[in-house]
Amino acid sequence: LVVAFAPGASTDIVARSLTQKLNELTGGNFIVDNKGGAGGNIASAQVKRAPADGYTILVHSVAFAVNPSLYADAGYDALKDFVPVALGPKTPNIFTVNPSVSAKNLPELIELSKKSSFNYASSGIGTTTHLSMERLKTAAKIDIVHVPYQPAAAINAVVAGHTQIASTSMPPAVPQIKAGKLKALAVTSATRSPLLPDVPSITEYGFKEFDDYTWFGFFAPTGTPPDVIAKLNTAINKAMASADVVDRFAQLGMSSTPNSASEFGAFLKTEVPKWAAVVKSSGAKAD
Repeated sequence: LVVAFAPGASTDIVARSLTQKLNELTGGNFIVDNKGGAGGNIASAQVKRAPADGYTILVHSVAFAVNPSLYADAGYDALKDFVPVALGPKTPNIFTVNPSVSAKNLPELIELSKKSSFNYASSGIGTTTHLSMERLKTAAKIDIVHVPYQPAAAINAVVAGHTQIASTSMPPAVPQIKAGKLKALAVTSATRSPLLPDVPSITEYGFKEFDDYTWFGFFAPTGTPPDVIAKLNTAINKAMASADVVDRFAQLGMSSTPNSASEFGAFLKTEVPKWAAVVKSSGAKAD
């Protein structure tokens, strides 16, 4: 499993949460190989060139779908150079504010931002946390200044008051929300998150086109035999359905649902153009 990010990153945690189960289910020996760098493009390029025999699998995040439009040359075509194997767990992004901000909900924040100068922290340029807020800014016709951080630092910036607003994935935000150090205003999915059932989804406020997630997926080089893809898909789905893995994902604010390789492929065909349009409208560039 060639993981597109460094040890300890969310993508790495997903891969390592499944390896022992995959070993048991297949009788194989799954090994995690971290190839971080260039937003995941180094790992993608490596797996793209690997033999299409099912023994080299790319484990990536939603950045896999974003990078071809974010980078001048990501080094791969998300829809042509890989075969989707299985969609892993996913988590909505979430908008939070420092308690000093008077807004109690998203519409109030939007109105406040029309009268006051606000900054927001995200997990970095071109991440879905950045692009989700840019989508909101366009839809609500507001201007909030983006301040990119490293993923682990973004939430701390808002807790410390360096920025007033955060757009992050849920795992780093939930403990701070429960501790009262942040106010949660909305999740970016079409429905509420079971982890924070009292926090409205953005669609409840009339932003119907939103259903943004940070998700993780498994990919094989183009040309990998369909029977190999099917075997891997079955094993990954069974591993994700095991009780200890479900609990582990839940602790991180993630959940997974069974899916076929073709269903993941159909999902990917909607995600790539969706994020390309957001990258274009936001003007985000990684180069």
